Amino acid sequence: RNRVNVHFGQASFTDANTVSLSLLDGGVETIHAEQVVIATGSRPYRPADVDFNHPRIYDSDSILEMEHTPRHIIVYGAGVIGCEYASIFSGLGMRVDLINNRERLLSFLDDEISDALSYHLRDSGVTVRHGEEYEAIEASDCSVTLFLKSGKRLKADAILWCNGRSGNTDGLNLDAAGLKADHRGNLKVDDCYRTEVDNIYAVGDVIGWPSLASASYGQGRAVTGGIFGDQCQLVHDVPTGIYTLPEISSVGKTETELTQAKVPYEVGRALFKNTARGQISGEDVGMLKILFHVDTLEILGVHCFGAEAAEIVHIGQAIMKQSGEGNNIYYFLNNIFNYPTMAEAYRIAALDGVNRISRR
Repeated sequence: RNRVNVHFGQASFTDANTVSLSLLDGGVETIHAEQVVIATGSRPYRPADVDFNHPRIYDSDSILEMEHTPRHIIVYGAGVIGCEYASIFSGLGMRVDLINNRERLLSFLDDEISDALSYHLRDSGVTVRHGEEYEAIEASDCSVTLFLKSGKRLKADAILWCNGRSGNTDGLNLDAAGLKADHRGNLKVDDCYRTEVDNIYAVGDVIGWPSLASASYGQGRAVTGGIFGDQCQLVHDVPTGIYTLPEISSVGKTETELTQAKVPYEVGRALFKNTARGQISGEDVGMLKILFHVDTLEILGVHCFGAEAAEIVHIGQAIMKQSGEGNNIYYFLNNIFNYPTMAEAYRIAALDGVNRISRR
């Protein structure tokens, strides 16, 4: 419809302006262009010493083809994907060991939200092991054993490896274009998503963080605008959506970041169990948390844990994006919300926050 020519095949660079395309029928096509955008995505990282061909060893893609139901599964790697899968498997009634390389879950989250996730995973039966590192995996016809550097040996019916992702750049012949990827196959870009070669851009998972589909769409639009002469706007302040049970979403600064920056802030909280809609829906788990500046009343961060968190967060995001006095905690007090709704939690949280500063 938009007069875009679509070619199916495996592409690799011949030089910075030329791509060689191996077609599905065995033919080869050469395509020349003034600009090239690399948007090849990523795949699960697979260390060389782990046998992913074994039927009891999975990554986050191959697990979707699992044809049996383990009673006990080990999830190695407690990033977003690892936490999501651990939550899913626990919900299906499996016994789950979640191995975290760090000292807390999802340390980029607000501490209170991270602690809540840890609590609810454990409450659902997940055993979370922090500060552990992989040493070896041994698999047999009936079980798999994970050896950790701490000396622990964990035995289960299957293991899911979720320790990072790699950019899909190894087959692109980057050297021919004058490019070089890092050890995880990711490309370095500037604020307009331009690589080290001026006419080659990269967007999406292949450039690393934040590795979100929502951000990738925005990055692609930004690059297109830049190529055609519009302002190339860096995609930032992307909301985080984590689909654990319950789900998590946040946008803006965390309490730790504000404390380190010495920003005077206050917190407004609303528990979902105290909202009418939460009580009607039986949502007794969850919280909305608003961080705002004590003096300007500007909203600095919104953090949500519980049902529909990834939907609810966008209300706070919209207000945070308003300029000047439009970004103000009193927005939630001066406007009426439908009743009963989960969004009413914003009004409750705002009342809680304003009451804190009015008592000073």
